[in-house]
Amino acid sequence: MSQHNIVPRLAISAALGGLLYGYDTAVINGATTVIKEHFHTGDAVLGLAVGSALITGCVGALLSGRIADKIGRVPMMKIAAVCFLVCGVGCAFAPNIEILVAFRVFGGFAAGIASVVAPMYITEISPARERGVLGSLQQLGIVLGIFVSLLVNALLVHISGGAGAMMGPMMTWQWMFLCMCVPALIYGVLAFTIPESPRYLVAQGRMEEAAVVLKKIGDAEINVDEQLASIRASLSADRKPSFRDLIGANGRLKPVVWAAIGFMILNQFTGINVIFYYSNSLWSAVGFSEKDSFTITAITSLINIAATVIGMTIIGMMLIDRGGRKPLLLAGSIGMVVAQGGLAILFGTAPMANGSPVMGSVTGPLALVCANLFVAAFGVTWGTVSWVMLSEMFPNSMRGAGMAVGTATQWLSNFVVTVSFPVLLSVNVGLVYGLFAFFAMVSFFSPAASAAFFSSSAEMFLT
Repeated sequence: MSQHNIVPRLAISAALGGLLYGYDTAVINGATTVIKEHFHTGDAVLGLAVGSALITGCVGALLSGRIADKIGRVPMMKIAAVCFLVCGVGCAFAPNIEILVAFRVFGGFAAGIASVVAPMYITEISPARERGVLGSLQQLGIVLGIFVSLLVNALLVHISGGAGAMMGPMMTWQWMFLCMCVPALIYGVLAFTIPESPRYLVAQGRMEEAAVVLKKIGDAEINVDEQLASIRASLSADRKPSFRDLIGANGRLKPVVWAAIGFMILNQFTGINVIFYYSNSLWSAVGFSEKDSFTITAITSLINIAATVIGMTIIGMMLIDRGGRKPLLLAGSIGMVVAQGGLAILFGTAPMANGSPVMGSVTGPLALVCANLFVAAFGVTWGTVSWVMLSEMFPNSMRGAGMAVGTATQWLSNFVVTVSFPVLLSVNVGLVYGLFAFFAMVSFFSPAASAAFFSSSAEMFLT
């Protein structure tokens, strides 16, 4: 079988980890309101329940690369599948909020593994000419996972009548978590059907196994001995990344590291993941029915998929390489300021009822337009370009450690926003979106300043 038949299948199998990553982080969106009522929790505890997966996701992302180097990429996928499965079952049958948080931790760790191991495996089994396209399957898998989880949530609510309604022996929100077991089982089964990465096998001295894998995934005319020699040479030239590489001569973090940290903080502080974690609660709070809220959230997620696909294909192939990263990021920042600023005005000026703004026949649709405009603006620009920018900020000698810090910053920033949002929402909805608009405005100056700094002071920036 030629690589054109088997490699895409292997990449899709690995990218299912990305789908589960998206599913796991977003599935709780449909359950936030009923969890709060069912377990009698406050806003801060609810935020912790939603955000707990993000902390262990950060830990999983930081540890999984080194563990995968010791035990292999495929075993790590199997571990992730088991953790996703345990998370789905455990959250569905959790008797209290503490147990639910504990099982969310399992899912978060699995998501962290998937965020690192899946792209690692795809890169190592893909030919260079197809690596970009196949590598993008991971990001596409994440947004598809978000959409699938929100679509499943919406379908379950439309069938049962509400997230707190009974569906057979369980409540609807419990079925939302339990449905995650289906893709987790598929992912686990597929992990038993794919070969180990040839790069890992060569690193472990298992040359005969590596040769067999290369024959399976390579073209008919591939010279296996040359491929093995090339992998060995690459491994010999590799230098293990160290966090010491990020420290300058003055004993402090190099400016480029601070730039990367600030860049990834802004990636999250504009409020993108609030849409996918809390939108059902938000739309219900401002006057939409529960069923309509679930439908709106699913549609927004579909827009996110379209924006991501555009960002990875049309934008990625044409605008990024031809026009550069800076104009695209600036355009995205303007779109986000307009959208989040519009939401801040609409929510901030709406009449209040029971502590929440009530949207009218005009302001309600306008709020939906603003929310979806924000998702589109982020998905096409910052959502796609940020990771490209992060990898390009660092020279080869410090890219591994720099990417690890940037990724951890993204996870932690997501956690801060996720945990704080329910508390801030209970204070003033308009204020929350005003803050998101403020950080979107800050993001407008971030790429401009960094681009100028890079071009004029690159050497100083890296020392």
